[in-house]
Amino acid sequence: MDSRKLVLKETLYIFLGEVALTALMLGVFALIGRFGSKAVIGGAAGALLATGNFFFMAVGAMSAADKAEQQDVKGGKSLIRVSYIVRLLVLAGLLFAFYKSGLADPFALVIPLLFVRPILMLMSFFGKGGKK
Repeated sequence: MDSRKLVLKETLYIFLGEVALTALMLGVFALIGRFGSKAVIGGAAGALLATGNFFFMAVGAMSAADKAEQQDVKGGKSLIRVSYIVRLLVLAGLLFAFYKSGLADPFALVIPLLFVRPILMLMSFFGKGGKK
């Protein structure tokens, strides 16, 4: 499979997992009495930021792998480092902007960022069953 298609496929799975887990999170917010427009905006923004972060991480890793195939290992390593720093700064800036705007519940904004790892673990568990 083409690496670009693989990145888009994996990003779609991350997005669908983020939607499902964010909906579950909003259900918990409703149970504890913190559900409202701020929670919905925070959850949606957090899910989109997490998905975007994953997408740009995957694109950076794909580009670094392409550089490594062309015998430019140092260039690949530096690309990964720069990608990480830029993604971290952009993510922190966007989270700070949402927080300071008062539009989003801070917990609803940050919690979806934690969903990516469990989604990846589930994808790994269900995706490789029986394949050699």
